Amino acid sequence: MSVVVIVIIIAAIVVVLYGALAFNRLIRHRNQCEQAFADVDAALKRRHDLIPSLVETVKGYASHERDVFERVTDARSNAIAVRSPAARAQAEEVLTGGLRQLLAVSEAYPDLKASENFIELQQQLAATEDEIQSARRDYNANVRGLNTAIQSFPASIVARIVHISEGRFFEVEDRSEREGVSVSFNATP
Repeated sequence: MSVVVIVIIIAAIVVVLYGALAFNRLIRHRNQCEQAFADVDAALKRRHDLIPSLVETVKGYASHERDVFERVTDARSNAIAVRSPAARAQAEEVLTGGLRQLLAVSEAYPDLKASENFIELQQQLAATEDEIQSARRDYNANVRGLNTAIQSFPASIVARIVHISEGRFFEVEDRSEREGVSVSFNATP
């Protein structure tokens, strides 16, 4: 064999090996994104599970606030139904707004604010909100890693060939919703 043929074979082997390594790295990043989104989903499920108890507790003290309860319940149902990160983020924004309204209603009822059940639910909700924020940060960090890998040359070529697309960040669209749910631990009237 001539030197040219050997060089071509070696170059082809290097290209194939690089392609395999790039493919494996992209798959690893994609799997990390999926795992991180599952963590966000689990934290959001915990939040969704707390909401009916919170609504029922507030209902016991403020039964005439029916429209707020219905909005929160509907927002919860919508948030549970969506799966993609972008749709989930949007549905969670609506749910967060509903929770804000629900907690604002509770401010008008000193007996409710003093209720041990309500205080416990507030504490659980606050802890869950912290878990959600942590899971979102982790997910977004993994999406950043995936997107950086996909956008890097020559891995971008491998990504196009094997149809691996960029991830979508889990972010809040409405700037007023970036503040999160305000939970007060002050149980005194």
